[in-house]
Amino acid sequence: MRASKLAYKPVGFALGAVSGMIAGAAFKQAWKLIEGEGDAPDALDQHRPWRQILLAAAVQGAIFSVVKAAVERSGAQATRHVTDTWPA
Repeated sequence: MRASKLAYKPVGFALGAVSGMIAGAAFKQAWKLIEGEGDAPDALDQHRPWRQILLAAAVQGAIFSVVKAAVERSGAQATRHVTDTWPA
């Protein structure tokens, strides 16, 4: 295994946790803007309509994907800066 890949492993784990927290906070703010409510619906919430449940799932998935990609990319660039090789 290359040194850059080894160096990225602990960074990747830490960034994964950080990206989850960032994405969760971003989703809560986005949901407040979309529906004007504090809590997003859960898939098992029987009092919410399908439209609202599916919209929340789509928005949450998009936000988590974008945040994860941005954080992983930043971590890979930082690893390259330190090791002079890309960690893939």
